[in-house]
Amino acid sequence: MRFMPAVALLLAFSALAAERSWAATAPPSTPPPAAATPPVSTTPVSNPGPSSADNEAAARHAKRTACINQARSKKLVGAQKTAYIKGCVGAP
Repeated sequence: MRFMPAVALLLAFSALAAERSWAATAPPSTPPPAAATPPVSTTPVSNPGPSSADNEAAARHAKRTACINQARSKKLVGAQKTAYIKGCVGAP
């Protein structure tokens, strides 16, 4: 049987690889030093609410979405759909 030496060699290499993988996952002998924590501020940080620009952008998006849905319900396509959406949104 000519393949027996190859099988034995493969088994030896797999045992060696398994031994190395176990050694790599062993916990370190000394724990790493703890990182210093930054001092905690006692003053409360206020999170500003959404700005008016955010609110305006959300309102424009909602209005455009509503206009697109209306154009879809009217089954408009192409240039008619584009013109309807521009008129509905009130494009600048």
